Formats: sequence, C-alpha cells, structure tokens
Amino acid sequence: MADEKKPADDAKKDDAAAAEGEEAPKKKKPPMVFIIAGVLVLVGLLLAGGIAYFVTSRMVSSQQSSGGEAAYSKYHDPGVFIKLGDAKEGLLVNVGGIKAQRFLKIGIVLEMNPGKKDIITEGKMNPVAETRMLDTVLQILRSEPIEGFDAMKQEELKDKIKTEVNHELGEGSVYNVYITSFILQ
Repeated sequence: MADEKKPADDAKKDDAAAAEGEEAPKKKKPPMVFIIAGVLVLVGLLLAGGIAYFVTSRMVSSQQSSGGEAAYSKYHDPGVFIKLGDAKEGLLVNVGGIKAQRFLKIGIVLEMNPGKKDIITEGKMNPVAETRMLDTVLQILRSEPIEGFDAMKQEELKDKIKTEVNHELGEGSVYNVYITSFILQ
C-alpha cells in the first residue's frame, strides 16, 4: 500500500508543479511588459526634456545676442526711480510758446540703469547728470506742439523723452519713462 500511495502522491505533486509552472509564466509576462513600457516612457520623457531645454536655451541666447534696445530693455536689473522736478508737484512748464499761454504740470519718473556708476551712485543721481537730464526733458516739453500732448500720443512722448535722455547721458541709461500726473491748462 505504501507503494501505491507514492505514485498517487507523485501525480498530485506533478499536477501541482505543472499548475504552478503554467501560472508562473503568466505572472512574469505582465510585469516584464510594464517594466519595458515604463523604461520606454522614461526614455521618451528624458528625450523630450532634453530637446525642450536645447530649444529654449537657443532661443534665449539668440535673443540676448541679437542685442538691440528691445532685448536690452526687456531683460534688465531693477532700476533706480528718479522723479524729475519738485517731489510733490513735478514739473510746471510753459508749453506752446509765449503766445499760447498754456501750462503743463507733469510728473515724470525715470527708471535709471543702476549699473551706470557715473550717473547713479548709491541709489542717488549725480547732480551734473540730473541737471543735464532735466534740461533735456524741459527742452522736449517746451518744443512739443500742443497737439503732441494728446492722450493718444502719450507713448510717443515717453519714447521721445527716453531716446533724448539716453542720447544725452549715454545709451542704456534710461530703462523706462513713467508719466505719473498730467494737467494741461
């Protein structure tokens, strides 16, 4: 009887091993597929990230190397803000000539380049540069015709002030011009 039980037990063991053998490859295949898919996705993401970095670094470097005032004024260090004229009142200018009898009360703030050490020192304006800048702005305002002070032409006036002051003090001295108050009588 002992001999008869052994073959039956061996058959049961073979069936169990066969069943495990069939189940084992089925369990191993899905994880292998997921691992391969995961590696492919990871490689794809790394490749896409590398391409994106390459393209953006090329675009930024080409914008910076192209120079010009547009690239220079778009990316700059924070400027030093200088208000022209009286701290509260701004500038009071006779515009349109003597016969026009018109007055302009205007507040102008210039954002200056802090890197220009001959103009700005320790956050304050050099008195000689301030006088030259104020003279230039007053000449522009006095020579502008009355029609030039129209609200629709305010951007042109700001560009003209920026260009002329940069010409007087050196290119890149003024980042932006802001008009904070404007009264024409």
